[in-house]
Amino acid sequence: MRYLHTMVRVKDLDASLAFYCDLLGLVEVNRFDHEKGRFTLVFLAAPDDAEQAKTTNAPCVELTYNWDPETYTGGRNFGHLAYRVDDIYATCQKLMDGGVTINRPPRDGHMAFVRSPDGISIELLQEGEHLAPAEPWASMPNTGEW
Repeated sequence: MRYLHTMVRVKDLDASLAFYCDLLGLVEVNRFDHEKGRFTLVFLAAPDDAEQAKTTNAPCVELTYNWDPETYTGGRNFGHLAYRVDDIYATCQKLMDGGVTINRPPRDGHMAFVRSPDGISIELLQEGEHLAPAEPWASMPNTGEW
């Protein structure tokens, strides 16, 4: 398993970049504008992590800026922790066997979401290529929020 990023939703991207980069000293290593989804992702890294982060997006803070105004309450501005795993199906099965609900199953063989006992959303991403769709994951519905 490898730590990837922590996602934080921001309402003012310029103000957030001024804080994280100009004041805190993080550096921007990647930026993705998603026209269809109407959001921008900006990945920031500590200066000593910047070279690694440019190719792996890890370890990073991911700022998510939704283009349409939204008020974040109840901690919604904190998004999730993300980890890359060797076998997403085996990881999800181990979690399920331990009583964890798979909130967003890995139907695509690539991505799943679960929640910690404290309700923190955790994204799991398959290392390398997506695995072929497989049951019970391919037909498993989402459960709750993720």
